[in-house]
Amino acid sequence: MSPLTSPLHDRHLAAGAKLADFGGWSMPIEYAGGGVISEHTAVREGVGLFDVSHLGTGTVRGPGAAAFVDSCLTNDLGRIGPGQAQYTLCCRPDGEEHAGGVVDDLIVYLHGPDDVLLVPNAANAAEVLARLAAAAPAGVTVTDRHTEVAVLALQGPRSGEVLAAVGLPGELDYMAFAGTPGRNGAEVTVCRTGYTGEHGYELLVAAEQAGALWDALLVAGEPEQIRPCGLGSRDTLRTEMGYPLHGHELSVDISPVQARAGWAVGWKKEAFWGREALTAERAAGAVRQLWGLQAPGRGIPRPGMAVLDAEGARVGEVTSGTFSPTLRAGIALALLDTAAEPAPGLPLAVDVRGRTSPVEVVKPPFVPSRVR
Repeated sequence: MSPLTSPLHDRHLAAGAKLADFGGWSMPIEYAGGGVISEHTAVREGVGLFDVSHLGTGTVRGPGAAAFVDSCLTNDLGRIGPGQAQYTLCCRPDGEEHAGGVVDDLIVYLHGPDDVLLVPNAANAAEVLARLAAAAPAGVTVTDRHTEVAVLALQGPRSGEVLAAVGLPGELDYMAFAGTPGRNGAEVTVCRTGYTGEHGYELLVAAEQAGALWDALLVAGEPEQIRPCGLGSRDTLRTEMGYPLHGHELSVDISPVQARAGWAVGWKKEAFWGREALTAERAAGAVRQLWGLQAPGRGIPRPGMAVLDAEGARVGEVTSGTFSPTLRAGIALALLDTAAEPAPGLPLAVDVRGRTSPVEVVKPPFVPSRVR
């Protein structure tokens, strides 16, 4: 089956983007004339524009829709009000194999008690929405809008200036959102969220209006030296922040407790999928936990590499690894055995095809976050 294409596919082709299949979608990895490092630097120092329309979108509507979603997903929707968004997790229910394992991590946009918008990851969107639809009470409707809505991410310290130049609201609290007409009258939802660790916004717009918004942002951002950015720099940016990527730091085999995502669990809630399994694991203590690794030399840890202690014994595995353009060093996220007593500064090594390469344990983020 051919991968799906973004509503901005023609723009990416015209810009000479290198495309690759990501979660079943053909998406830009990097653009001609730039590359991952220059796009990464643009976001850290100025502003970059990403097409992340591969992300899923779905609505849950009807009497008590928010309360229903709250009873399924981990975080506590009671912590936020209408006009706010929240990071949360969809876990496997108690009674299923791998109970408490993460089906997906996603953002919930709370419009009101009867109206919720969900933004899951591309590869898992259908399963998340299918699980919710199967559990929904009478009167609550779950609708998949994956191909109807485009998602753009405007990220970087100059992103507010670009947003203002196209007449969209930027004076929002972190994780707050607002719906507003754009220049051409299209409804745009602006949210103070992102996946880069920089001040930024994610913009949701009808798929047929995405091209006009993309073009307007690039023109308005010319004085700020805006760059279109691909998923390659999105990955290096999120790794520097220690942000998890589903399938790497979160999965049905990696629980929120192991991934240090317990802050996204409403432990005092009476119900959410996987509550018993996660509560038991939290009480017992996870047998492995997510840490950062930084290479002092030229080595770059890669996913799947074994992490070794001073005696050469295996004490964990790299889940994500890359070259950090900001630090000019190899960095990684890794699940380490708690029995090895990992702590910042602990010297370890990664196995690079039978050769050991030194690393040091770090507690992420690797570089300071500027999202708030």
